[in-house]
Amino acid sequence: MRKKAAVLILSAALLLAGCGNDAKVIEGEVKNIGGEESEEAAEAGSEESAAEAETVTEKENYKGYVFRYNDIVMEMDADAAPVLEQLGEANSYFEAPSCAFEGIDKMYTYGSFELDTYPTGDKDFISAVIFKDDSITTPEGVGIGDSREKLTEAYGGEGAEELGMTVYRKDDMKLCFIFQDDSIASIEYRSTVLDE
Repeated sequence: MRKKAAVLILSAALLLAGCGNDAKVIEGEVKNIGGEESEEAAEAGSEESAAEAETVTEKENYKGYVFRYNDIVMEMDADAAPVLEQLGEANSYFEAPSCAFEGIDKMYTYGSFELDTYPTGDKDFISAVIFKDDSITTPEGVGIGDSREKLTEAYGGEGAEELGMTVYRKDDMKLCFIFQDDSIASIEYRSTVLDE
Protein backbone atom coordinates (compact mmCIF):
# COMPACT_ATOMS: atom_id res chain seq x y z
CA MET A 1 0.00 0.00 0.00
CA ARG A 2 2.82 2.43 0.86
CA LYS A 3 4.60 1.45 -2.35
CA LYS A 4 1.52 2.39 -4.40
CA ALA A 5 1.23 5.74 -2.63
CA ALA A 6 4.94 6.44 -3.22
CA VAL A 7 4.56 5.62 -6.93
CA LEU A 8 1.57 7.99 -7.23
CA ILE A 9 3.39 10.80 -5.41
CA LEU A 10 6.48 10.31 -7.57
CA SER A 11 4.31 10.33 -10.72
CA ALA A 12 2.65 13.60 -9.70
CA ALA A 13 6.02 15.16 -8.89
CA LEU A 14 7.44 14.11 -12.26
CA LEU A 15 4.37 15.46 -14.06
CA LEU A 16 4.70 18.83 -12.35
CA ALA A 17 8.47 18.87 -12.83
CA GLY A 18 7.90 18.78 -16.58
CA CYS A 19 6.39 22.28 -16.37
CA GLY A 20 9.62 23.90 -15.26
CA ASN A 21 11.87 24.09 -12.26
CA ASP A 22 9.87 26.66 -10.25
CA ALA A 23 7.93 24.02 -8.29
CA LYS A 24 8.23 24.12 -4.53
CA VAL A 25 7.10 21.97 -1.66
CA ILE A 26 5.40 23.98 1.05
CA GLU A 27 4.90 21.19 3.58
CA GLY A 28 6.38 17.79 3.10
CA GLU A 29 5.54 14.92 5.39
CA VAL A 30 2.40 12.92 4.70
CA LYS A 31 0.85 11.68 7.93
CA ASN A 32 -1.75 9.04 8.62
CA ILE A 33 -4.23 11.00 10.70
CA GLY A 34 -7.02 8.43 10.59
CA GLY A 35 -5.21 5.79 12.61
CA GLU A 36 -5.58 2.06 12.13
CA GLU A 37 -9.00 0.44 12.01
CA SER A 38 -10.05 -3.14 11.64
CA GLU A 39 -10.77 -4.51 8.19
CA GLU A 40 -14.34 -5.28 9.23
CA ALA A 41 -14.93 -1.71 10.42
CA ALA A 42 -13.45 -0.33 7.19
CA GLU A 43 -15.69 -2.60 5.08
CA ALA A 44 -18.79 -1.72 7.11
CA GLY A 45 -17.96 1.99 6.81
CA SER A 46 -17.37 1.66 3.06
CA GLU A 47 -20.71 -0.07 2.51
CA GLU A 48 -22.51 2.51 4.64
CA SER A 49 -20.73 5.40 2.88
CA ALA A 50 -21.50 3.97 -0.56
CA ALA A 51 -25.22 3.63 0.24
CA GLU A 52 -25.29 7.12 1.77
CA ALA A 53 -23.42 8.59 -1.21
CA GLU A 54 -25.78 6.99 -3.73
CA THR A 55 -28.77 8.54 -1.96
CA VAL A 56 -27.20 12.01 -1.91
CA THR A 57 -25.96 11.72 -5.50
CA GLU A 58 -29.47 10.77 -6.64
CA LYS A 59 -30.95 13.81 -4.84
CA GLU A 60 -28.39 16.28 -6.18
CA ASN A 61 -27.70 17.01 -9.82
CA TYR A 62 -23.93 16.74 -9.96
CA LYS A 63 -21.90 16.97 -13.14
CA GLY A 64 -20.01 13.77 -13.90
CA TYR A 65 -18.93 11.28 -11.27
CA VAL A 66 -18.37 12.76 -7.81
CA PHE A 67 -16.20 11.66 -4.92
CA ARG A 68 -17.59 11.82 -1.38
CA TYR A 69 -15.46 11.91 1.73
CA ASN A 70 -17.56 11.93 4.89
CA ASP A 71 -20.28 14.45 3.95
CA ILE A 72 -18.07 16.45 1.58
CA VAL A 73 -18.81 16.14 -2.14
CA MET A 74 -15.95 16.78 -4.58
CA GLU A 75 -17.06 17.53 -8.13
CA MET A 76 -14.59 18.16 -10.95
CA ASP A 77 -14.36 21.79 -12.12
CA ALA A 78 -16.20 23.02 -9.00
CA ASP A 79 -14.91 25.95 -6.96
CA ALA A 80 -12.28 24.43 -4.65
CA ALA A 81 -12.56 27.01 -1.83
CA PRO A 82 -15.68 25.65 -0.07
CA VAL A 83 -14.44 22.06 -0.35
CA LEU A 84 -10.99 22.94 1.03
CA GLU A 85 -12.63 24.84 3.89
CA GLN A 86 -14.74 21.78 4.79
CA LEU A 87 -11.75 19.43 4.55
CA GLY A 88 -9.61 21.57 6.86
CA GLU A 89 -5.84 21.65 6.98
CA ALA A 90 -4.13 19.25 4.58
CA ASN A 91 -1.51 16.75 5.73
CA SER A 92 0.75 18.11 3.00
CA TYR A 93 0.63 20.78 0.32
CA PHE A 94 2.54 21.26 -2.94
CA GLU A 95 2.31 23.99 -5.55
CA ALA A 96 3.88 24.72 -8.92
CA PRO A 97 3.37 27.16 -11.79
CA SER A 98 0.59 25.82 -14.00
CA CYS A 99 1.52 24.32 -17.36
CA ALA A 100 -1.95 24.92 -18.79
CA PHE A 101 -3.22 28.08 -17.05
CA GLU A 102 -1.94 31.40 -15.71
CA GLY A 103 -1.30 30.94 -12.01
CA ILE A 104 -0.45 28.12 -9.63
CA ASP A 105 -1.56 24.47 -9.65
CA LYS A 106 -1.99 23.15 -6.09
CA MET A 107 -1.98 19.65 -4.58
CA TYR A 108 -3.50 19.00 -1.13
CA THR A 109 -3.01 15.57 0.48
CA TYR A 110 -5.54 14.36 3.05
CA GLY A 111 -4.31 10.97 4.25
CA SER A 112 -6.13 8.63 1.87
CA PHE A 113 -6.58 10.98 -1.10
CA GLU A 114 -5.08 13.97 -2.89
CA LEU A 115 -7.12 16.90 -4.22
CA ASP A 116 -5.57 18.91 -7.08
CA THR A 117 -6.68 22.34 -8.29
CA TYR A 118 -6.12 24.58 -11.31
CA PRO A 119 -6.36 28.39 -11.42
CA THR A 120 -8.82 30.43 -13.47
CA GLY A 121 -8.97 34.14 -12.75
CA ASP A 122 -8.82 34.65 -9.00
CA LYS A 123 -10.29 31.23 -8.11
CA ASP A 124 -9.03 27.65 -7.95
CA PHE A 125 -11.13 24.79 -9.32
CA ILE A 126 -10.91 21.06 -8.66
CA SER A 127 -8.95 19.29 -11.39
CA ALA A 128 -8.43 15.84 -9.84
CA VAL A 129 -8.97 13.59 -6.85
CA ILE A 130 -6.44 10.76 -6.59
CA PHE A 131 -6.86 7.83 -4.20
CA LYS A 132 -3.75 7.11 -2.10
CA ASP A 133 -4.74 3.83 -0.44
CA ASP A 134 -7.45 1.20 -0.07
CA SER A 135 -9.23 2.80 2.91
CA ILE A 136 -11.70 4.72 0.72
CA THR A 137 -14.00 3.84 -2.18
CA THR A 138 -15.95 5.58 -4.88
CA PRO A 139 -19.65 6.18 -4.05
CA GLU A 140 -20.32 3.12 -6.19
CA GLY A 141 -18.21 1.02 -3.80
CA VAL A 142 -15.02 0.48 -5.86
CA GLY A 143 -11.60 0.87 -4.24
CA ILE A 144 -7.92 0.14 -4.74
CA GLY A 145 -7.34 -3.62 -4.69
CA ASP A 146 -10.73 -4.49 -6.19
CA SER A 147 -11.05 -6.71 -9.26
CA ARG A 148 -11.96 -5.87 -12.86
CA GLU A 149 -15.14 -7.84 -12.27
CA LYS A 150 -16.20 -5.57 -9.40
CA LEU A 151 -15.42 -2.49 -11.52
CA THR A 152 -17.56 -3.81 -14.38
CA GLU A 153 -20.40 -4.63 -11.98
CA ALA A 154 -20.33 -1.09 -10.58
CA TYR A 155 -19.83 0.92 -13.79
CA GLY A 156 -20.72 -1.39 -16.68
CA GLY A 157 -18.52 -2.56 -19.51
CA GLU A 158 -18.33 0.72 -21.43
CA GLY A 159 -15.00 1.89 -20.01
CA ALA A 160 -12.53 2.89 -22.73
CA GLU A 161 -8.85 1.94 -22.69
CA GLU A 162 -6.70 5.10 -22.75
CA LEU A 163 -2.97 5.23 -22.05
CA GLY A 164 -3.05 2.00 -20.05
CA MET A 165 -6.10 3.06 -18.01
CA THR A 166 -9.74 2.00 -18.02
CA VAL A 167 -11.61 5.31 -18.32
CA TYR A 168 -15.28 6.08 -17.75
CA ARG A 169 -16.43 9.47 -19.05
CA LYS A 170 -19.43 11.42 -17.83
CA ASP A 171 -20.08 15.06 -18.72
CA ASP A 172 -16.73 16.90 -18.62
CA MET A 173 -14.84 14.50 -16.41
CA LYS A 174 -13.12 11.14 -16.39
CA LEU A 175 -12.97 8.40 -13.78
CA CYS A 176 -9.72 6.51 -14.39
CA PHE A 177 -8.66 3.09 -13.13
CA ILE A 178 -5.14 1.68 -13.49
CA PHE A 179 -4.70 -2.06 -13.05
CA GLN A 180 -1.75 -4.07 -11.85
CA ASP A 181 -2.36 -7.66 -12.89
CA ASP A 182 -6.12 -7.97 -12.36
CA SER A 183 -6.50 -5.61 -9.38
CA ILE A 184 -7.10 -1.86 -9.31
CA ALA A 185 -3.84 -0.10 -8.39
CA SER A 186 -4.98 3.52 -8.85
CA ILE A 187 -8.24 5.50 -8.99
CA GLU A 188 -8.38 9.10 -10.23
CA TYR A 189 -11.22 11.52 -10.86
CA ARG A 190 -10.03 14.00 -13.53
CA SER A 191 -11.40 17.08 -15.22
CA THR A 192 -11.25 17.01 -19.02
CA VAL A 193 -10.32 20.72 -19.00
CA LEU A 194 -6.73 19.55 -18.67
CA ASP A 195 -7.04 17.50 -21.89
CA GLU A 196 -7.64 20.58 -24.03
